[in-house]
Amino acid sequence: MFTGIITGVGRIAAIHALGSSSTHGKRLTIACPPGYLADVGLGDSIALNGACMTVTELDVPQQQFNIDISAESLSKTAGLETLGPINLEKALRANDRLGGHLVSGHVDGIGKVRHFAQVGESWELRVVAPAALGKYLAYKGSITINGVSLTVNRIADTPEGCEASINLIPHTVENTALGSLTVGSSVNLEIDLIARYVERMLSASPGSPTTPAAA
Repeated sequence: MFTGIITGVGRIAAIHALGSSSTHGKRLTIACPPGYLADVGLGDSIALNGACMTVTELDVPQQQFNIDISAESLSKTAGLETLGPINLEKALRANDRLGGHLVSGHVDGIGKVRHFAQVGESWELRVVAPAALGKYLAYKGSITINGVSLTVNRIADTPEGCEASINLIPHTVENTALGSLTVGSSVNLEIDLIARYVERMLSASPGSPTTPAAA
């Protein structure tokens, strides 16, 4: 589990194919800020732009680690197939502050940046989410964009999908990789965990079994 509070901005420094066909995944080398890996071990979970990944190789002196990502995961995420900056978050400890909201690190869909411009001291980010995710987005609700926990200020259903408007304070722009977004950028989206369960409870048929039948 994660909170959507970015703990460092790293960089995808190298990408290596794990095979020659489209069914093979990639091995990514992630360069980290100084000291970031001091408490990280092999097998730990780190969210990359909101996608939970496992540390498979660790080089603390060089401040970098490797992860293997499957072709399936690559097809369901954005920003993990090109070199460049990336948001990092270590997994939540039981005694950590929950500064954002509960985030699973499972990407629900890919959105598109429609608008990103400065307004006063802040920035307005408008992202179009797939129409299927629209019912989970609400005014003042939470959404995770590239791993960052954010509050939705406005929503509008459009023919292209559900447009969510978010205000980014300068601290967020300066301390995450969101500042590198441009109009047309693809972003990873994760809906609020509570909204997911509410939708399931409301859609379940009366009298339907809630647990698997015994074998």
